[in-house]
Amino acid sequence: MKNYRELNIDEAKTLYAELKASYNEYKACGLKLDISRGKPNADQLDLADGLLSVAMTKDTLISESGFDYRNYGLLDGIPEAKRLFADLLGLNENNIIVGGNSSLQLMYDTLSRAMIFGTCDSDKPWAKEDGLKWICVAPGYDRHFKITEDLGFELLTVKMTADGPDMDEVERLALDPKVKGIWCVPKYSNPTGNTYSDETVRRLVSMKTGAKDFRIIWDNAYAVHAFAEKDDKLLDVFEAASIAGNENRVLYFASTSKITLPGSGVAIVAASDENIAEMKRRMGTQTIGYDKINQLRHVLYFKNADNVMKHMKRLGGAIKEKFDITLGAFSALEGLGIAEWTKPYGGYFISLDITLGSAKRVYELMKDAGVTLTAVGATYPYGKDPEDKNLRIAPTYPTDKELNEACEILVLTVKMSALEKIIGA
Repeated sequence: MKNYRELNIDEAKTLYAELKASYNEYKACGLKLDISRGKPNADQLDLADGLLSVAMTKDTLISESGFDYRNYGLLDGIPEAKRLFADLLGLNENNIIVGGNSSLQLMYDTLSRAMIFGTCDSDKPWAKEDGLKWICVAPGYDRHFKITEDLGFELLTVKMTADGPDMDEVERLALDPKVKGIWCVPKYSNPTGNTYSDETVRRLVSMKTGAKDFRIIWDNAYAVHAFAEKDDKLLDVFEAASIAGNENRVLYFASTSKITLPGSGVAIVAASDENIAEMKRRMGTQTIGYDKINQLRHVLYFKNADNVMKHMKRLGGAIKEKFDITLGAFSALEGLGIAEWTKPYGGYFISLDITLGSAKRVYELMKDAGVTLTAVGATYPYGKDPEDKNLRIAPTYPTDKELNEACEILVLTVKMSALEKIIGA
């Protein structure tokens, strides 16, 4: 197929008419398809059904030290869960707090406490400082951006590259004492699927910052979510931070939300000794402890990190099918000069850029055809994509048939929107 930029007006009009006829056929079908959020479908959830029937006896509910997990206590989580996460993620179990089902809630609580009380490195609560700012890597995760927006930060956009955030720009912005931190999804990032390079990790933990209480929110949500034979390798951020002498800078979050059952998983935060002590001091007022029975359920089900990885191998196979369908459909756009997309080895998303700047138009066409996409702009701070080009594609939730249909319509609408630019429609 000829590059669209080389088409004359008559060629473009003829092709557009053909595509629109196919689009109208889909539109008449009354479809209701959804590729908007990174959710597992029922078949993927079924892989963790064993969690629902884990046998718990009185003996299993008593810890090694004789603690009864049915009772109050253990603010920072059960030791067995700490050990499981430590082995799985290469963390120190003494520097882990095991929480409830949501890592996002732990992030929100962590930043809220910093606003109210400051951090272990702060001179005063963040809320008593004026003009606070936060670095947001884009395209990125909309829920991250919303947290810092709600807390009153000015959001500073930094471009995502193949190696992670544009570090020259990050380092420049971080010199401002009003800049308190940066959002990072370091492995199979949402939505690009990129993994931070070793150099990027080292620069993040060693760069000069104007704020001595600068924090890296290290949301490693897809740490074990490879679905290809090749698995991206991510440098140990705590080891790098220790070498740089900035152990307090990193706040590491993860969960089983994309491993077991998103609504009933287990989340953690890992950090330096000083950060953990500060968190526990404040958390002790907020709660007596999180759901220890659910933490134990996950431990009894998986038993060890090796079994988690075996589970992820099965889950990765199911997810790979979804990505293969999507990337296979996108091959029809190759060579047309109208779209670019990522081809990740893991994670949950594909980032699709409409190079002629018509993402909003594609969204409208998809909506009219009965297909829900993530809102245009969601991958940028304040929901505003300055180039109107990025779409986050979430292929995991639909059935194969639904996904095939959604992708076929998406390819159609990308082509149509490009041709509309050319013919002035």
